Amino acid sequence: MAVKKKAAAKNASAAKASIAENQLLGAFGFEPYKEKRGEEYMSDGQEAHFRKILDAWKKSLMEEVDRTVHHMKDEAANFPDPNDRATQESEFSLELRARDRERKLIKKIDEALDSLDAHEYGYCESCGVEIGIRRLEARPTATLCIDCKTLEEIREKQMA
Repeated sequence: MAVKKKAAAKNASAAKASIAENQLLGAFGFEPYKEKRGEEYMSDGQEAHFRKILDAWKKSLMEEVDRTVHHMKDEAANFPDPNDRATQESEFSLELRARDRERKLIKKIDEALDSLDAHEYGYCESCGVEIGIRRLEARPTATLCIDCKTLEEIREKQMA
């Protein structure tokens, strides 16, 4: 009985360590950027960090698009049963809707990469203030600082 308790405790501590490790890693396994003392906002190192994140994210989305195309080609069948055909069409419709959202996200990623090239990445499009490293790591395509985004969401709720 004591051996089982030790094994369970060991598994629990390993699970906690794994969760803590995953929380330290950002999108696609990138470690959060460690700012150097006196480092200027959106320095070359920070821009390179975000370029890697955006490129990895875009690559992942593009691979998903390719998988969907192959899946739809492989699974496309003309079922004689109308219910089977309707189920397949419904599944394809859901996949295409998800890919459409991803297509829009790829466009936002491309826009973020363009702003990196122009050295304008990381600044709020509304007020011009720094968006912040941690916010950009959480949402690399963010174009508004947290204050402007909050105001935008409040306006959207009032209009609804």
